[in-house]
Amino acid sequence: MDADLRYPIGKLALTKNPTDEQRRAMIYAIAETPANLAAALQGLNGPQLDTPYRPGGWTVRQVAHHLPDSHMNAFVRFKLALTEDQPTIKPYKEALWAETPDGKSAPVEPSLRLLEYLHERWVLLLRSMAPTDWPRTLVHPERGPMTLDETLGIYAWHGRHHTAHITALRAREGWK
Repeated sequence: MDADLRYPIGKLALTKNPTDEQRRAMIYAIAETPANLAAALQGLNGPQLDTPYRPGGWTVRQVAHHLPDSHMNAFVRFKLALTEDQPTIKPYKEALWAETPDGKSAPVEPSLRLLEYLHERWVLLLRSMAPTDWPRTLVHPERGPMTLDETLGIYAWHGRHHTAHITALRAREGWK
């Protein structure tokens, strides 16, 4: 049976009530995402950046722009959940964002810089959170209530997931 190219690291599996050590590992995964993405993109040329990571999937370039788009939303969601009582967050149409001109054709370097600085700030916030902050909730209109622990797990996975789309494509194509 062929591997599912949509999930190169497997589907999201959240840990209920993570330990402090598990939480630190998830924060570390978020901290490492910008460098891992930059390494995955290193040396790719224009046609390679415009190659879909799977049939019917986004191009490498769209994936590179999607991560800061998504993680900016995540950072704002954390701030809302820390400063408001069960805020209802605004979802966004990520597939449509990926089709905007900047998502389809802009150089990846601005998104790499944005992701680096965004994650630097986000990790400062995450490492400063008290144990009583993690059970705080936000309300996603489609998913329902979500704790910050759950949200952390989603985004720790998310960065690894999309970076693996690129590294798996590189391996399949033999791109060095």
